[in-house]
Amino acid sequence: MLRHLSIRNFALIESVDVEFQSGLNIITGETGAGKSILIDAFSLILGGRASSDEVRKGAEKAVVEGVFYVKGHRAVKDLIFTNELEEAEDLILRRELSAKGTSRCFVNDTPVSLAVLKSFGDALVDLHGQHDHQSLLRRETHRELLDDYGRLDGLVSEYRDGHAELVRLAAALRELRSLEARLMRERDLYEFQIKEIDEVGPLAGEEEDLSGELRILENAEKLYDATLRLHQNLYEGDQAVHDLLVTARNQLEDLSEIDPAFNGPRDECSAAAVIVDELTKFIQHYNSRIEFNPERLEYIRERLGRLALLKKKYGGSLEAVIAHRESIGAAYATASNFDAEVRSLEELLEKSRGSASAAAQRLSAKRRELTAKVSRGVLVELSTLGIPSGKFEVQIEPLAAPADGDPIFLRLGKERIAAGPHGMDDIEFLLSTNPGEDLKPLAKVASGGEVSRVMLALKTILAKSERLPLLVFDEIDVGISGRIAQAVGKSLRSLAQYHQIIAITHLPQIAGLADLHLSVEKKERKGRTTTTLRALELEERVKEVARLLSGESVTRSGLDSARELMGLER
Repeated sequence: MLRHLSIRNFALIESVDVEFQSGLNIITGETGAGKSILIDAFSLILGGRASSDEVRKGAEKAVVEGVFYVKGHRAVKDLIFTNELEEAEDLILRRELSAKGTSRCFVNDTPVSLAVLKSFGDALVDLHGQHDHQSLLRRETHRELLDDYGRLDGLVSEYRDGHAELVRLAAALRELRSLEARLMRERDLYEFQIKEIDEVGPLAGEEEDLSGELRILENAEKLYDATLRLHQNLYEGDQAVHDLLVTARNQLEDLSEIDPAFNGPRDECSAAAVIVDELTKFIQHYNSRIEFNPERLEYIRERLGRLALLKKKYGGSLEAVIAHRESIGAAYATASNFDAEVRSLEELLEKSRGSASAAAQRLSAKRRELTAKVSRGVLVELSTLGIPSGKFEVQIEPLAAPADGDPIFLRLGKERIAAGPHGMDDIEFLLSTNPGEDLKPLAKVASGGEVSRVMLALKTILAKSERLPLLVFDEIDVGISGRIAQAVGKSLRSLAQYHQIIAITHLPQIAGLADLHLSVEKKERKGRTTTTLRALELEERVKEVARLLSGESVTRSGLDSARELMGLER
């Protein structure tokens, strides 16, 4: 929902700030007051075209900002996540247009590209009128609307998963086939490298262990002599540390019997004697295990040399050598069993194609079940809206056959059909608004106010399932009056139960139903023309509706008629 719209220095608008409401927001104003300027400004934050000519004369830049309430809006949440933006209940879209022709876009005060801004606009707003921001005129939207109407999310998701697997396997098969020539060419090289590495058989962490063992073996004599001297000094020599500590402990024992102050030093000396005893046992045990093994020493030196050679050839580290062996091993296995690998992938691809085809057919069948119901509903609405002889049809055709050699396709019996990301169906809305005319694609039939009425009919039918929270109708009332105008107003009012509606109108039958009535006015200030927009109070609304009924001269009877039209007591 659009909460707030701010426009600065755009065309005739110097400054406009307006708060919108949920429900039906109506904008009226005299011809030439600037209603279309508002729509042009609003379209800027939806990713519309921009021109430096639209910057108000004398201003450096034009700024348009819209604040949207988007809590719970799944598509917007996905866009925020995808573009790594800050999430909040309110989404702020801003567009700045400089007099020099440059344009800057912001979402929640973060600079973004125009494409990103447009993606948010597409998710939030549908603008119908003389502008090109009309989702229902885009063919790809027709499928989304039909699926939403039929609540086909489960079937769509099932097919989409199957299609993703089909695409993944097809890509794997293409990659495998593209590797065939290279794999066969490099097979002999891989075989040689595998043999060379396997003859050595390097193990993870082996080099560090061998280097430690080599260091010990190379210094065996030094270790033996040093530990032998240590044992002598600690335990067996004439002045062995152990004996001296035992003597000191005995002396301290004698002293402690005289003065208890020596109890602590006596205990510490006893502990030191125990430590030296344990240290001596370790050194004696270590000395007895020292090995003089020239054969083992030579083996380790030779093995480290072979490992060093492998490292030099295959990556600089033992881990790189092992990783290279795994990589070429897989490539060699693939090359040696290429036909079997291809057959295996082809079998998986065909199985996946079968599952995706079945899901696509179920989805297509459900879509076809919906077409008659949608068509009937739209025709009823079109008749109510002043197009009694209209014809409407939801056309569903299978997608074209895939290109030769393309593995991404579905099977419908013996027929091959392209596998689209959303199924096997090409969906398009067809329309005829006049008797005797053939049905044609929606985008080629109507224009101006007629298009808006067609959109209104479709929106009314699809209202409960349509995902766009805000619908903007510009010139929806062109060429209608009387009973049809009243019907259009009631249809807008009904649609406003499910969407926020902003409609520009000159018809009292529509303006009188507003939840919020805004008036566009053109004023002259300091020799310059300025367009303003303000919300009308109740009595002002009555006068505005009366003006739309009777022209500039508002009469008492005109006011009474306006009150009656608005459902107010006289």
